[in-house]
Amino acid sequence: MCRRFSLSAELHEVQDYFKVDTVLTYYRKRYNIAPTQEMAVIMREGNERRLDQSRWGLFPFWGKDAINADIDAVHRNPAYPKMIDRRRCIIPCNGFYYWRSLGKRSYPVRVVMKNRGIFGVAGLYENWRDTRGEEVRTCTILMTNANTTVREFDTRMPAILDGEGMEAWLDPNVRGVAHLRTFLRPHEDALMDIYPVSPLLANDTFDTLECIQQMDMKLAWVKE
Repeated sequence: MCRRFSLSAELHEVQDYFKVDTVLTYYRKRYNIAPTQEMAVIMREGNERRLDQSRWGLFPFWGKDAINADIDAVHRNPAYPKMIDRRRCIIPCNGFYYWRSLGKRSYPVRVVMKNRGIFGVAGLYENWRDTRGEEVRTCTILMTNANTTVREFDTRMPAILDGEGMEAWLDPNVRGVAHLRTFLRPHEDALMDIYPVSPLLANDTFDTLECIQQMDMKLAWVKE
């Protein structure tokens, strides 16, 4: 399960990479995005790509906050096929986090591209009304099979989209799980890297540059 990620790129980098036409929200760098927090999402409205905000975690009627959705399990939940056809978004990201265990100790690591660049993850969103009747947008990260880099931590990983995949994912004329899942492949291992980061990452309120800085593994130990 993916429970932490970062988006520490400058706004102009996000706009250029994802071909954003309109920015609808106040953008700031995020180093430690955790479930239930606000995060940036890219959506298509008409012919425009828009950068906006969404709460991470759907409010499903069937259970807890859904922060991740398994593409291979959507057919078992009647809510997901509708979202896959009509409510797709891209989640901009430049690193996600896992905990590596060595014996009885563990420490966080950051999974990134070797060029430390931005990438887009497939997402689904839904609009929900709170007790005051105000609309809240919520979203979930789509997961696919883990590649070798991530398999140490989980059997699934965020579905990273290539250029063709991003075009299709935001195209409202492209529909159907069977067709769209072809774009949700494990990302190529040769393009990815991993390094240890600060154990302070475990604190949801810790959101500074230190989160993404490489740390000496001897200093990264955290007692279980």
